[in-house]
Amino acid sequence: MSERIDRRNILELTGRTALVTGAGQGVGAETARYLAAQGANVVINDYVAERAEAVVAEIVDAGGHAVAAPADITDFQLVADLVASTSAELGPIDVLVNNAGNAGADPDALTGKPFWEKDPAEWEPFLQVNLYGALNCSRAVIPGMIAAGNGGRLITVISDAGRVGESGLEAYSAAKAGAAGLTRALARSLGRYDITANNVAIAATRTPAITAMTDNEDYAKKVLRNYVIRRFGEPSDPAALITFLASGASGWITGQTYPVNGGFSVNQ
Repeated sequence: MSERIDRRNILELTGRTALVTGAGQGVGAETARYLAAQGANVVINDYVAERAEAVVAEIVDAGGHAVAAPADITDFQLVADLVASTSAELGPIDVLVNNAGNAGADPDALTGKPFWEKDPAEWEPFLQVNLYGALNCSRAVIPGMIAAGNGGRLITVISDAGRVGESGLEAYSAAKAGAAGLTRALARSLGRYDITANNVAIAATRTPAITAMTDNEDYAKKVLRNYVIRRFGEPSDPAALITFLASGASGWITGQTYPVNGGFSVNQ
């Protein structure tokens, strides 16, 4: 893809189709806006249809091109159908952003019990969306990327929990670490097709999932002591890096994990 780079706009994505999962809010929504601003046709996935449609309306009103594709990505057949229908409309998926995470459609999975008191069934929401969701979506888009022969970009949003571990989030940490390993393996398998695969690891970022924490001034001060840059991340922070990794400018970068974390793990 290097020959397509416009030095005046190295992030140009005109003519490319990007699928962003969990794009109805937070990092996913901001990533979708960034990709659309660079000319991509963006497929907005979320398990809540109204959220996906709201982001589509915003992008279209700004002059971009986006379509809503609500689906639960833990169901492979739903993902396969989503990819087939959007590919028929827009062409094969060129960029996949595996962003959907946390506990997916089951926010009640975020309980305060220690890991050793949880039933294995309580691990499932984290494993399903963070690991199996990435597996399902990657499996669904890769054949089209290979057949198109235009290169491709697989970008998975993980967490520093998957890199350094997070007390109380053991299943989540394990799932994110698994998704990161999937990315590295796919980078090795797909390089021959000019398809790259990279991870973006984020720390505490202002999204609906951590609103209670970021709005608590005392708790926020305690958390931010661990950050070199003393602020929470904004969705635009990872969105900017994801946009670079989606572009032709990143064509010789693969198999890597990039922390966007305000220096939380500066020595790791």
